[in-house]
Order: sequence, then structure tokens, then C-alpha cells
Amino acid sequence: MHKYIGKSMHRKEDYRLLTGTGMFVGDISLTNMAEAVFVRSPHAHAKIVDINIEAAKALKGVYGIFTAKDIEDLKPLTQFESHCFLPPNLVEAISPTINFNYEDILAKKKVTYVGQSVAIVVAKTRYIAEDAADLVEVTYEPLQPLVDPYEARKEDAILIQEHLENNIQSHFHVTTGNVEQAFAEADYIMNEKIRTPRLGSNPLETRGVVAKFDTRNQELRVWSSSQMPYEIRSTLAHCLSLPDLSIRVTAPDVGGGFGPKGGVHPEEIVIPYLAKKLQRPIKWVEDRMEHLTSARQSRDQIHDVKVSFKQDGTITAIKDFFVIDSGAVNFFALTCAYNSAYHLRGAYKIPNYDSECEVILTNKTPNVPFRGAGRPEVVFVMDRIIDIVARKLKVDPIEIMKKNMIQAEDMPYDQGILVKDGHQLIYDSGDYPDALRKAVDLVDYDAFRKEQEEKKKEGKLVGIGISSYVEGTGAGPYEGAHISIDPSGHVTAYLGCTPQGQGHETVFSQIAADGLGVNPQNITVRVGETTVLPMGQGTYASRSAVNAGSAIYEAALKMREKVLKIAAHLLKTDEDLVIDEGKIYAETSPEKFVTYQDVGRAALPAKLGNLPAGMEASLEVTHYFAPPTVTFAASIHMAQVEVDKETGFVDLQKYSVVHDCGTVINPMIVDGQVQGGIAQGIGSALYEEIVYDQTGQLLTGTYMDYLLPTSMEVPTVAKAHQEYKSTRNRLGIKGVGEGGAIAPPAAIANAIVDALHPLEIKTNDLPISPNKLRTWIKEAEASFQALQTN
Repeated sequence: MHKYIGKSMHRKEDYRLLTGTGMFVGDISLTNMAEAVFVRSPHAHAKIVDINIEAAKALKGVYGIFTAKDIEDLKPLTQFESHCFLPPNLVEAISPTINFNYEDILAKKKVTYVGQSVAIVVAKTRYIAEDAADLVEVTYEPLQPLVDPYEARKEDAILIQEHLENNIQSHFHVTTGNVEQAFAEADYIMNEKIRTPRLGSNPLETRGVVAKFDTRNQELRVWSSSQMPYEIRSTLAHCLSLPDLSIRVTAPDVGGGFGPKGGVHPEEIVIPYLAKKLQRPIKWVEDRMEHLTSARQSRDQIHDVKVSFKQDGTITAIKDFFVIDSGAVNFFALTCAYNSAYHLRGAYKIPNYDSECEVILTNKTPNVPFRGAGRPEVVFVMDRIIDIVARKLKVDPIEIMKKNMIQAEDMPYDQGILVKDGHQLIYDSGDYPDALRKAVDLVDYDAFRKEQEEKKKEGKLVGIGISSYVEGTGAGPYEGAHISIDPSGHVTAYLGCTPQGQGHETVFSQIAADGLGVNPQNITVRVGETTVLPMGQGTYASRSAVNAGSAIYEAALKMREKVLKIAAHLLKTDEDLVIDEGKIYAETSPEKFVTYQDVGRAALPAKLGNLPAGMEASLEVTHYFAPPTVTFAASIHMAQVEVDKETGFVDLQKYSVVHDCGTVINPMIVDGQVQGGIAQGIGSALYEEIVYDQTGQLLTGTYMDYLLPTSMEVPTVAKAHQEYKSTRNRLGIKGVGEGGAIAPPAAIANAIVDALHPLEIKTNDLPISPNKLRTWIKEAEASFQALQTN
């Protein structure tokens, strides 16, 4: 029985964040620090003919202007091998093609997307650097831009990365069962084209880097608003040909990441390089226009899907061919693509499955994982399929869900293919029908249906939509934790994962507290610093609670054993001991106890301490946790909307969730994660889309054009939890960070279709903007009238 795990405790981080005493990259100020500004390409595809920096160099206060020829010793950014590695059995199963691709730190011979860095200005102040950047004259020779992935994949298309044979950067094919036989035996076959657009991440804090080279210690010191400081360290070591441990990377307080702050950007390489070269600290903070243009983007999938089903609603096969528009570089190989392929069937028994994907290079900003990383796209596909099948058969979508859903007694359930880590795709635990029942009860589904009919008589078009998903969480390869106890008895825990607002300091202190038998207030959690542990991974893929949480718990249990041995020595007893709120005693004599402070002092070296014979001094424990494979969280989302048929506006009135993330560590934080994810999912459903014109120019480069939901558009979400514990870690934890963002597009799209019934519209193209929806309504009305006439 845990004392602190499962308890809603106030976040330790909030005091400094709410009082303005946090430390973000923008807050860092060092002596003699210069500031940097990048000169960025206005062209999507062009040769660089000449760069004239003379006028800019003459500006007072400019310390240096650098182009590609000035940093020729810097290696380019390549795909991140730690995320691109595929185990041999997966390679055999899916026959992947992954063509090497890269991005120069500063563009050399040509630019391949609008916003690509061409030069960097380092000056006394940001204002001087901005003025100097305006004086840099770049002469370009425009080339044909490619913004349509279907055009880019043609054999005669101009090459975006000229060393490749074509623009198909990656490809794979995964299959199980016999799809063609299922199609031959089906009562119905349907074909659908389903699209999720390109999105930006839009964190409150944009990207930023500060770097300083310590000549005395020959140490490169870097602060970055990053999810993965260890990835920055290893990439810097590679690009600059430096030893890993001569580089110290810190992620201070980070104001949101969502995925695009994972990996490494060119700015995180060239700023430290120039700090070393110029022997002065340098700072760069991305402005909002740079973020919308140059910060990596995500989603952008188009699925051509073929589905077979029986008259009773049983879905017998799915065949899916999809393309991902990866922009000019694909740094993460099959990460999003294969995530999509192995997640598509979700909570359903569909034994015959075939999925093929091509990742296409185009003249757009590179595409990387974003909250959900390939999962929202295919949940949208799967749940649109469920809804379309239901409407074809004229039954409630819930009936189709029930008909095809994996049952509790089927667990653990084998989906017949492999996870990206090479292990069999086996769901560890869960009860999806029970989640559906809970969700139906949460919204009082039958009452809503009656109310819906009454409102339609009044001319109000209201609808309800459902989405379900199963999400692989807690991806490896590992995460570490180090725990130390000082002579005062205070516990400090160091972890390799890096928070961006999720409450790591609170959650991990709760886990460690239960392992150690102390109050969480007696534990300080240190994160976001590559010197606290020799190895770490970072925060992404709903993995921190599973991996870092398991690491700190196992480390705490190791430390507990050491503490108990020292306490038994101090108490001169062989009895089993209890630890409660830092007091250690035998159950038979609780009045006789020692404290963590007593144990901390006893662990001092030599004569200062009082240790059992043969025990090493100091209280230090490190543990690395490597998960056997991913854990599977699950959820049911239900959206209730009202549609204005005349304007195409959608009013999201209510939203409900039943969620299973295994053991809930802090319910308040879990609820916050779900609520925040749903806000992003609402944006994906109704508002957000990065749009390029045919020349590769960004048309959504300001918040006048790229719309985000505000608090006025995001309802307070009704939530209920399941706790089906994972069998793949001692605490039974599953991930939760991405879940909220996965299902809203499908739930909202299905609710809109439901509201407009009996008009037959298909909301297969996100976002469902008013102009798009109004067009669909007009087309459906015309078709309906034609049928009535005939």
C-alpha cells in the first residue's frame, strides 16, 4: 500500500513559476554575453549564388558574421540514430528503406525550405544583430519548389537532397493475416481518403540557446530550451569532434516542448561552436515568426484506406497506404510512420491488416514527432472508419465499437505484428468495453439521444462523437536515477529526463518518498542537467513516468535496504524494521528509533561515521531502468457539439474522457495532462493548419492566420479513470503525457457528422474549419435534394 503514490499533492514547481522566480533560457545573462540573429532564406528552393556581408560587418557592435564557408569544420546534422535504430527482426518483418539525409548547420550550396539558416550575426546586442542581419545581401537562383508530396514522389521530380535517387526518403510495409481473402469474403468494401494536416507546436516559450566555453576547464557549457539535453550533448560532441563529457548541457525551466524541442536543431550546434570560437558567451532566442517558420513541424499524413466488413458490423480487414510529408529533412526515420502503422487498429480485433508508408521529402520545414507522434493521425483514420461503417449499416457507432472491441478476457492481446523496439505487439492490460460503458454513463448517452431529437425539432443541430485509442507508452531504451542522502538526512534525487511543465519534481518525489519511507518534502529532485548522471535520454513519447519513475523507485528501494542495514546497526537489533516519515524502528519498540539524519551521519567516512563492518561509506545509489517493451495506455473520448449549418461554426459544448494510465501517481497532475492535451487536440480538430502556397511560401506565419483555441473554446473536461496496471514495471505505470491530444480530432469530427445527420457528410479532412464545413454541407444538401427529386 502506497502512502504518496495516488495522492493529489500540490506541485513543488508552482511557487517559482507563479512568482516569476523560475529560470528560462531568456532569463540567463552572462558577463560579456553577445547575442545572435540568423539570416534565413525567403525561398523554399534556391541555389545560393553569393552572400555579401561587407555592409553588415561595418556596423558598430558586430562581433562576427558567419556563413557556411566559415564553419566548414562543423559536421552536418544527420538523422538521430538513437531514434532511427531498427532491431534486426523488425527489419526482416517490414523490409524498410531509410535513405541517409542531412541538413547543413548553415545552408551551403542551396536552401530547401523557407526559414532555413543561411548566415548568423553575432553582435553586442540583439538590436544591433537584427540591423546587421538586414544588411546581409544574399543572391539566390530560384529552383522549382515541391510542396505536394504526390508530385515530389514522382520519378522525374527535382531532387530536394541531391545525393538521393528520388524524394522517397523512407518506406516500409507491415502485414498480418490475409487481407485479400477477407476482402473477397466481405459483405461490404469501402475506400476512404483521410488527411491530417501539418501543425506547429506553439509552446509558450520559443526555442533558445545560451553557450559559454570555459577555457580553464576546457568545458563547453550550454543552456537550451530542450526536451533532450543528452541528445544535444552527443550531437555537439559529434559535430564539434569533442569528448561527450567535456560538454555540459542544461535544460533550465522549459515553457513547453510537445516534441519539436526534442532532437537537435542547427542553432543548438552553431551557437556553442561560435561561443568557443569567439571566446565569449552567446545567446539566441527564437522570435515568434522564426518559430512559426523554422521550428520543426509535424503531422501531415494522407491515408488511402480500404476496409471490409460484414452485415453484422464485424470489420474483417484494413489495407492502408499512407504518405507523410516530411519536409526537407527526415531526422527521425520511421518514428512517426511506424508509430502510425502499429497503432491504427487501436482497441479493435481486426485480424487482417496491411499497412504501407512512404515518407516524402518536400520543400517545407522539416517534420518531427509532435505530441502523439503518429497516433492522432491513425486514431482519426480508425474512428472515422468506425463511424462510416455504422452509418452505412444504419446503426449507432457504439454498436460497431462493441462488436469489434478487444475484450478484457483477451488480455494480454497479441495484435500479430511488432512494436518499433522489435517486441511482439501485445497489449499488457486493460478493459476497453468497461471504459466504453463508463464513458456512456459519464455523458448519460441515452438521455442525450432523447435531448438531441427534441433540439432538432427546435432547429438546433447537436451531436455526439466517440473516439477510442490504445497508445504504446514508456518507450525505452532506458532512463536513470541517482539518489543521495546527505548528513542532515535530506534526500536528493537526480534524473536524466527533462520536464517542460509536467510536474516531474513533484511526481518523482512522491515515488521516491514511498520507496524510502520519507515525506516528499524531504526530497529534492534535480533534472535537466547532463552532469547529474553520465547517461540519460529525455522526455518524449509518454515515457517519463514509466522509465524515470521506475528508475527512481528501484533506486529508492536499493537505498532503503542500505538505510535499514545502517539503522539496524545503530539500534543494535536483528528485528525487521519499519520506516515511517523518516523514522526507523522495530514494530515491537516504536519508541526506540533513529532518523534519516542519524543514518546520514553514520554513513560519513572513517571515524566520523558508524557503519556495519565492511559497508562502504556514503549513501549513494544509481539505478538504470530498461523497460522490456512499451506499456499500453487507453482511453475513450466523447465530444458533444452544436453546429450552425448556416455559418459552419462548431460549438464544442461538452467533452468527457475515461482514461487508463495504469497506476495514477498524482491524480491532479494526470487530470492536468489530459486537459492540456485535449486543448491541443481541439486545435487540431477545428483550428490549426500550416499552409504553404505552390511556391513553398508559408501563408500561416502569424497568429492572425494560424489559429489556436483559447480558454473560451476549451471546455472543462469531465474525467474518469481506470487503473489497469501494466505488467512491465514494478509500479504498474503507463504513460499519460500525450494521451489527451490523440482522440479529440476523431471525437469532434464524428460529433459533427452526428449533428448534421441525415445529411451525409464526411469529415475526413482536418481541420474542420467553418468554410470547409459549409462547403461540405452545401454539397450534401445538393446530393440529398437530388435523391429526393429522383
